[in-house]
Amino acid sequence: MRIKELETLDAFDEALADGLHKLRGYHLQSLDLTGRARELSGINVAGGVFLGCRFAPGEGPGTEIDVRRRGGLVFPTVPDVPFDPYRARLYSPDELYAGLEDGYSATPDAIAYAWSLQPRAVDRTLAAALHDHAIDDALEEFVEGRELVGVLGGHALARDEPGYREAAVLGRELATQFTVATGGGPGAMEAANLGAWMAGHDESALDEAIAVLAAAPHFADDLSAWARAAFTVRERWAHPRRDPSADQQPGPNGRDSLGIPTWFYGHEPPNPLASVIAKYFSNATREDVLLKVCRRGLVFLPGAAGTVQEIFQAACANYYAQAPSVVPMVLVGVEHWTREVGVWELLRSLGADRAFGARLDLVDSTAEVLPLLAQRRGDLG
Repeated sequence: MRIKELETLDAFDEALADGLHKLRGYHLQSLDLTGRARELSGINVAGGVFLGCRFAPGEGPGTEIDVRRRGGLVFPTVPDVPFDPYRARLYSPDELYAGLEDGYSATPDAIAYAWSLQPRAVDRTLAAALHDHAIDDALEEFVEGRELVGVLGGHALARDEPGYREAAVLGRELATQFTVATGGGPGAMEAANLGAWMAGHDESALDEAIAVLAAAPHFADDLSAWARAAFTVRERWAHPRRDPSADQQPGPNGRDSLGIPTWFYGHEPPNPLASVIAKYFSNATREDVLLKVCRRGLVFLPGAAGTVQEIFQAACANYYAQAPSVVPMVLVGVEHWTREVGVWELLRSLGADRAFGARLDLVDSTAEVLPLLAQRRGDLG
């Protein structure tokens, strides 16, 4: 049986209007049903799954007690956590940075990070696991029907460095044919998301946006100013929402980009230039997901230990994959990946006589990346 998800009250009401009379096979996710007691009392709730929903108080028809009694499976809300463990959508930058006018420490992102640093306890680890499961589900919906290319690289790259502009131009070019995904953090990752955000504008507008960002070049200097500069760019080069009621705004001409950061690296804030953000508590889950959803290619810009880990995590998956499942890998920066961080020879050795060796490339310029991935897309079909 295919699970049907009802993630908004409007969706629930529309299903009722279309004749919904039983909830077996349905998941209702994080809905405020306090005003729907009458409707719930009139349908068969047996087998329906209620994830973190709120019900009318008391014991009468349509209350939580009544729904449980009639066979509904109710996962209760989780108390004393600063996030919704059952959320039905990916985050928007506006949501994570709400309250930024009072400083970053006042934002939901900072509060969730502070919560994650508390001593481990069963209720907290369970809440984090439920949250990450919900993000998995929302991300699956976002990815469906899209061709994602991942751009990974160092978080320390400052906005006023030449490499930042190169990564932004790369993101802008990739967005013409693919959906850009990144690790969601600062540096090269933010630059690629910026490029996708500006994909509907000419290069002079991109340079203007980078100049705005360069006024706060690095998050470690003043995190609040760094984030505010990004929101200035979003506002100055804003674009109409496809759906005015949605709380996630696409980039130019609907060219969404995705950030997949983690609170495990909470000292590295999520960049506000991804149009949607899949933020996880578990870094292991986040890294696995990032590599798994970017089926059309992975681009590795110069980076240090974290980027190296991501390279070999992808190489391991590709090493054992059947040929049709191999994800193209492109490393950018011959000097960096051969002499400064010498991973290329080892990668070539691993790829010898394996299917993934034919989809492994080292280039010296970001301008070479899009033609390569477009060619690989043709090879993969």
